[in-house]
Amino acid sequence: MKFAGNLSRRSFLQTSSAAGLVAAGAGTGLVGRAFASTDLPDPQTVLDQISIEQYVREDYRDLYSLTNADTMWDPSTDWIRTVDWEAVRSELAGSTVRFAIGAADQESAAEGLAPFEALSGIKVELVPIPDDSFYDKALAEFISGNASFDALQFFSPWMGDFAAPGFLAPLDEFADKWGLPLDDFYDTYRLNYGLFNGKMYGIPFDCDIQMVHVRKGYMEQLLGGEVDKVNSIPTYDELIRVSKELNNIEPGVSGVGLMAAPGFWSTYTWEHIAAQAGMMLFDENWEPIFNGDAGMKGLEIILELAKNANEGHAGAGWPENRAAWLGGQVATNISWQDSGTQAMRPDQSQIVDDFVTIYEPRIEGGRFAPPNIAGSTSCVAASSQNPEGAFLMLAFLTTSSIMAMNEANANGVAPGYKSVLRNDNLQKVSQPAKVWGDSLEHAWCSPRLPGAFPIEQAIGNEINRAVVGQITAKEALDNAATAVREIMTQNGFYQGNDPVDYAAAAPGLYVGEGRDLPF
Repeated sequence: MKFAGNLSRRSFLQTSSAAGLVAAGAGTGLVGRAFASTDLPDPQTVLDQISIEQYVREDYRDLYSLTNADTMWDPSTDWIRTVDWEAVRSELAGSTVRFAIGAADQESAAEGLAPFEALSGIKVELVPIPDDSFYDKALAEFISGNASFDALQFFSPWMGDFAAPGFLAPLDEFADKWGLPLDDFYDTYRLNYGLFNGKMYGIPFDCDIQMVHVRKGYMEQLLGGEVDKVNSIPTYDELIRVSKELNNIEPGVSGVGLMAAPGFWSTYTWEHIAAQAGMMLFDENWEPIFNGDAGMKGLEIILELAKNANEGHAGAGWPENRAAWLGGQVATNISWQDSGTQAMRPDQSQIVDDFVTIYEPRIEGGRFAPPNIAGSTSCVAASSQNPEGAFLMLAFLTTSSIMAMNEANANGVAPGYKSVLRNDNLQKVSQPAKVWGDSLEHAWCSPRLPGAFPIEQAIGNEINRAVVGQITAKEALDNAATAVREIMTQNGFYQGNDPVDYAAAAPGLYVGEGRDLPF
């Protein structure tokens, strides 16, 4: 992830296209735009330039001895290499797509989209929106009925806010027509980043999961042998014990890194752990139930881990957690998957070759449910003047080869494709990839509802109060349940015609039901 100033993970995800686009345009030589079909280059010439040697940073290529022969994706499912670009040109060359993007990312976006323009003949006009007002600005334009953009990428929990009122265009027809490889996406992303009430409105883009990472040297010292990804820390009770011992292993190194700042940061940490206890946020009537035994178990574990956590954890979000982990200041860490990929890169990390990403610790009586939390999705405005062109542009940005090379660049834009995470070459440049891919077959995810982000904020504010000792764990979750029900009511629930059908959302909430464990 890249951050500037006080930019948070949330604000980054508002315009997370930028991280991929920076790399996508590197070295392609395709910055000149041509829109008449007769003037366009041969598609294969363009595709040949979207390659490892042109796209992946030179120092990272050298680090892993990567060449164009070391393909990190399956060409048979890589959409940009299977779609009929001549057919695209015949139908849409000369048209225009307006793409909403963070104002700071205009230049990199223009460069990154040049290959798409050359392949399709579609002109992309960038619509800059300030990062810190992306949600409000997009919502206001949607409400106006005449948005200044055709396409946008946004924080996936916002899906309900934008889809429920009809602000997004359904994409099923375009996905079928142009052969988008939906079966290659892991179910959790296809269902939660793509579907709303059973219809496709999004293409998964930044496909997050939270994982547990441990310092190899410290753990081997403690264990007296090598770290086993399954059995060295098989439970959260063991993580509590281990983090307590590791807390005293070296001055300046804490036993565990936690994100427990007010708002969604605390929510994500709590959801991560409580999901392993079997926690669900709502019952089939959308009544909050997360203040039950499973939710309490998750919060109690956090309070125990907090005793061994990094200084300032009660105010820590992603930037602080990332800095502590990559700087070698924590011995174990609960964070996103890119904490594992970025830790491999000498220019970003002080713990290269001294860490391992493990399988999610379990909780007695619970389940293996690694959390798909946050992320971003790519959507088309219902008011779009060129919805098909917008879909094609977003499909280009999310194709598996580009996403694989994003991961090789360790820029924090996560691929959600089975063919990528299972690829041996990709696993060579992304240490978490094997465990990550296995985990996604069992992922837990919160429902994409209208008001999902205020819900995350409300829960996290109360959890933070418990972490700092202002209230008890029980008070925190009961307070949060009351606040969440009020937010749900304000967003049209409990009135006989819920804006989200629970049966449509349910398949994505926990995809591991009935599946064999990966270990």
